[in-house]
Amino acid sequence: MSPTALRVAILGAGGTIAPAIVRDLAESDEVAGLLLLDIDEARAQHVASLCGGPKARAALADARASADAPTSLIRALEGCDVLVNSASYRVNLDAMTACLKAGCHYLDLGGLYWMTGRQLELGPRFEGEGLLALLGIGSAPGKTNLMALRAARELADPIDAMHVSAAGRDLDPPSTFSVPYALQTLLDELTMRPVVLRDGSPEEIDPLTAGGVVEFGEPIGAAETIHTLHSELLTFGDSFGCRAASFRLSLSPDLLSRLRELTAAPEAEIQRIAGEAAPPSGKTVSVHVVEASGGGRSVRVRALTEPNDAWGLGGGIASTAAPAAAAVRLLARGRIEARGAVPPERCIEPGEMFAELERHGCTFEITTREEVRA
Repeated sequence: MSPTALRVAILGAGGTIAPAIVRDLAESDEVAGLLLLDIDEARAQHVASLCGGPKARAALADARASADAPTSLIRALEGCDVLVNSASYRVNLDAMTACLKAGCHYLDLGGLYWMTGRQLELGPRFEGEGLLALLGIGSAPGKTNLMALRAARELADPIDAMHVSAAGRDLDPPSTFSVPYALQTLLDELTMRPVVLRDGSPEEIDPLTAGGVVEFGEPIGAAETIHTLHSELLTFGDSFGCRAASFRLSLSPDLLSRLRELTAAPEAEIQRIAGEAAPPSGKTVSVHVVEASGGGRSVRVRALTEPNDAWGLGGGIASTAAPAAAAVRLLARGRIEARGAVPPERCIEPGEMFAELERHGCTFEITTREEVRA
């Protein structure tokens, strides 16, 4: 099927991840135009000028504004085919509702488990309108969901366990405080009770519970992890039938120590620090590992995203942005046929996504082994 050039809106266009999505889509034949939306129109305009080329224009929009407000997201989406929501997960439901009313598809970068559950409830409405709501198509969730699907295909049923680990490092960190993505989202991940699957049932555990050492491979190596709240755990049980699952995160020791200090800070202080935080350097790397077991075998899928020197982007940002942009292209080509609210593992072919990401500095390794039984 020949691709249809889509008119794409990007919410949160002035944020950390959006400029990379804009740059990617601006160079995609599958995109006819880009509408960059933000509550700070000047920031959106700056990104449009810097990254969007002639396809991009900027506008003021607020996902939480009333439908008849001049800044209403519903009004802004008129004539758009798909919205890529790269704003805070807190506005996911508002953005989805706007898409339903505007009649356009929806993609986001994740809902931090509980929000994703509420988003899935909108599935019948999206399906009824013939629309797709693709929930969580960044690096994690997103790429990790498809790595899990690839691992599952290597195993005989039933799948016993599916464990996801993520690590990022800045190889040339700024001299001042810097975070890999939105500070408030990071703090939410560290302070909200993580959910794991045990014996097939979700179970909440204490925040910052140690996850043990994970071997991430070069350039990060073996690193300590903590359990954090992630939306993969909401869908993996139904998607794969696994009895056990977890998500573990590894941050640099200095960053984790600083974030621990900020967990008790007042909201105003967090907002001030977020506004002053330096952006990550262009030398960040991101590693994701999915380890699955079942039927007497185990599979390990590893993804490494290195800096995109041509675009001056670190691997951390590219790792999150590239899957969202790739999903837009796959949708335009008719390669995502599902409608309703769905996670990536239920609507995207892993090989097609991996091929897209490999062109953006991501490499995949898949290893299998037979488990030794006593």
